[in-house]
Amino acid sequence: MENRTARLTLLIDPEKKKAFEALCKQEDVTPSQKVRQFIREYVEERLGAEWRESTKINR
Repeated sequence: MENRTARLTLLIDPEKKKAFEALCKQEDVTPSQKVRQFIREYVEERLGAEWRESTKINR
C-alpha cells in the first residue's frame, strides 16, 4: 500500500464535484480512492510501472 502523507487540494465546480461523488458511490469507492487511482495510472502511463526507481523518489 502507498504512503498517504501528502495532501493535494484542488478547486472544482460544485456540480462536477457532486456528479463525481455520485459516480464514486456507484462504484463503491471514495472520491479520494478514485483520485489516487487516476494519479497512479497517469504517473505509470507517463513514467512506467517502475517510476520510483526511474525518478529516484522513495516512500
